[in-house]
Amino acid sequence: MQIRHCPASAFLVCLVFTALIFVSGCGVSKGASPSDQVTPPQSGIAKQPVAVYHDFEDVLVPEGLTIIKNRTVVVSTPGFRSGLLTLKGRVEANSLYQFFSMSMEKDNWTVLSRIKALETTIMVYQKATRCAVITIREEQIYTYVEIGIAPIFRGVSENPTSDGTY
Repeated sequence: MQIRHCPASAFLVCLVFTALIFVSGCGVSKGASPSDQVTPPQSGIAKQPVAVYHDFEDVLVPEGLTIIKNRTVVVSTPGFRSGLLTLKGRVEANSLYQFFSMSMEKDNWTVLSRIKALETTIMVYQKATRCAVITIREEQIYTYVEIGIAPIFRGVSENPTSDGTY
């Protein structure tokens, strides 16, 4: 038995098969053109907050930082809250420095001091009844932020003894 090859019929089968692939491919991607896609209205999108107030009502904390609960202590009394809030995140230390510099002044904190070293930044602020110390430490994986809020005690004498000795 001899098999005969018909080049015209093989070519015709390949041509029909190729045409089917192209036609079915175009049918799948027809609805995917950029002009046919529906984009949601901009006003309907819920915006994520860029920063939040955690335990202290006038110290704004940027998103991207999470609280380290076992290194955080906050004491609340009627009308006052103080303590140490410790956070970590994958945020650049310089951007945190810029963020806290702007947000603390917007929340009416007065700058007392800012110290920038290679891996640590310390920022000290004051209000009428309390002070804030923000420490930013950049490590290999995370950047750590400590926010300490403490009351200012008025009426404490700088000279504890009357004879001038300390």
